[in-house]
Amino acid sequence: MEAWKALETETKQKLINLFTAGLLFWISITLLLPTLPTYIQFMGGTTQQVGMVMSCFAIGLITSRTWLGKIADSRSRKTVIVIGATVAGLAPIGYLLVNSILGLACIRAFHGISIAAFTIGYSALVVDLAPWQYRGTLIGYMNLAVPIGMSMGPALGGFLQESGKQFVPNGTGYEVLFVISIICGGLALLLSSQIKESALPGTESSSESGDSQIPRDFWQLSKDPSLLTPTLVLLLIGLVFGTLVAFLPLFIKELGLEFNVGFFYTVVAIASFSVRLFVGQASDRYGRGLFISGSLVCYVISMALLTQANTPAMFILAAIAEGAGAGILIPLILALISDRSRATERGRVFALCMGGFDVGIAMGGLVLGSLAGILGGYRGVFALAAILAGVALVVFVTQVGKNVRQSLFFALGKTKDTYAMK
Repeated sequence: MEAWKALETETKQKLINLFTAGLLFWISITLLLPTLPTYIQFMGGTTQQVGMVMSCFAIGLITSRTWLGKIADSRSRKTVIVIGATVAGLAPIGYLLVNSILGLACIRAFHGISIAAFTIGYSALVVDLAPWQYRGTLIGYMNLAVPIGMSMGPALGGFLQESGKQFVPNGTGYEVLFVISIICGGLALLLSSQIKESALPGTESSSESGDSQIPRDFWQLSKDPSLLTPTLVLLLIGLVFGTLVAFLPLFIKELGLEFNVGFFYTVVAIASFSVRLFVGQASDRYGRGLFISGSLVCYVISMALLTQANTPAMFILAAIAEGAGAGILIPLILALISDRSRATERGRVFALCMGGFDVGIAMGGLVLGSLAGILGGYRGVFALAAILAGVALVVFVTQVGKNVRQSLFFALGKTKDTYAMK
């Protein structure tokens, strides 16, 4: 790979350590994706309480993003990576110890800090280490830790939950699951603590942008039109994702299908992995807009398929579409906002834009869960999610540039990003 060959040996080693830590981190997190909703029900939670507890994950994300972004910019990217891995290892201990819905909600909120910290530090450090001309390529490859972790985590989680009773006398099947999650988080912490970080970009005589302006604070960034559209798009897709995570296991259970929900997430991860192999490099050549537009179309298709799903094959098709959408959208939105920001404020920019995704996740399970009765059940919930994904597409195509014409041309891959900084 041309981009990899262009890197120094020390940089390659840093990226390898970072990737391995990221892989273990995402396994730790996604082990619980297919099992935590049913665990909450096992603890006595109603459908609404399942949505509430799952949404609390985003409370930790939302409340911590801003100060974690400041730490990443002012101290180091490594510091927030270590914070994220530490929380990932500690939170499952809480799930083992608490025995109430309120307690689970509090632990879930604490667990949310892990993704807020790890993703900010991980993404910012990758961009710092990537040459500008290979930024999309390296972001795409380094973000493969997410789909690989998601392909292993949910399937392993479903297996451990089913077989865990064999290992713990009089156990519920969840104890082994949480212990493995703790171990993976601890290993991620060990690896990330070994990364040697160079001076922060902007602390030396020159930065990648050649820009000596004073970095903007969080509120100044929030008023920047170049960042508002990516934030709004992520907010809407966060609503979609939050709905999927909270209610897909319950939907499959309601249908009575012999289908392991962990396999759905495995298919999502495989599809995500497949598109990330080429989309980052392609976006460096052809621009980010066309591929982001395509990813939003994939989300619409996925949610529409779920409204009609009644066989395992339909769920697999929906998983392929959702995986393709996620595999393109997240790394390319990160590349887009990196293009539009200075190195000295990148942590805060990631905190702002990914904060939109966090708010969406929080609202997805809670708000759409409360509307499930009005919408006619889970199929109605996924229909509304499809509409939200369609709105995200319209917003991107009309608002991503400085005017509607520039937005449309950028979204179709016909022009360069007018907001990009080199």
